[in-house]
Amino acid sequence: MTTPIAPRDKADILAQALPYIRKYHGKTMVIKYGGNAMTEPALQKAFAEDVVLLKLVGINPVVVHGGGPQIEAALGRLGKKGQFIQGMRVTDEETMEVVEWVLAGQVQQDIVGLINQAGGKAVGLTGRDGAMIRAKKLRMADNTDPSVEHDIGQVGDIESIDASVVKSLQDDAFIPVVSPIGFGENNESYNINADVVAGKLAIQLQAEKLLMLSNIPGVLNKAGELLTDLTAADIDGLFADGTLSGGMLPKIAGALDAAKSGVKAVHIIDGRVPHALLLEILSDQAFGTMIRSS
Repeated sequence: MTTPIAPRDKADILAQALPYIRKYHGKTMVIKYGGNAMTEPALQKAFAEDVVLLKLVGINPVVVHGGGPQIEAALGRLGKKGQFIQGMRVTDEETMEVVEWVLAGQVQQDIVGLINQAGGKAVGLTGRDGAMIRAKKLRMADNTDPSVEHDIGQVGDIESIDASVVKSLQDDAFIPVVSPIGFGENNESYNINADVVAGKLAIQLQAEKLLMLSNIPGVLNKAGELLTDLTAADIDGLFADGTLSGGMLPKIAGALDAAKSGVKAVHIIDGRVPHALLLEILSDQAFGTMIRSS
């Protein structure tokens, strides 16, 4: 049972949020939505409420979502097992059809519905809408022998992003929800890492912040301690000494690219914490790792 908050405590919370609301009014925040926050009903509801509240106080949220577990479940129902090479999903033509159906259909519409139910006006987009994300086939070199190249099918590398359709929706008080699917020169579809899409979109929108919800507290050092405040140079050092590896690599690479390309701050936050977005944006307490551009 939730403990009621005393009126004075409520007033203190609102007063603490006011300077941040003033500071970020009219600014764009790109949010990468994934992990437990995307699969647990209570966390889904809290996320949708956070996004709507940000919009209501004059901040412009843009949501980019993943959907790995949902894709895996859909493939399983078809009797098809997902195959991975160096952490990347091999996406043949049949798998790409499932990816599009799950991401642009099931997952995207669930998120749009949750935000609308919470009082917002969300609109779902893929990279095809407004010719937003042009992509090409990702060429992936082997980790141990760079002369060897793995063919992982219709997995895309972003060539360009035209964010004009997102800007138009923002100006009309809508909340864009973007599925990470791009298209190629022959109208073929590409599955693109959602962390990469969020980072590139944040750059194009000149976002104030990029917030990436994760299933970990943030970036940890080798002793397992949370690092709350890092620069882009610090991240380069953590790559070099092997502190960052494995599943964090795409997420951090996207975050680092954004921080080096004009996004003022990137936050990797624990999506398992209810209302993690609001706590990170509208309070002075760190709930994850902030990567500053300088």
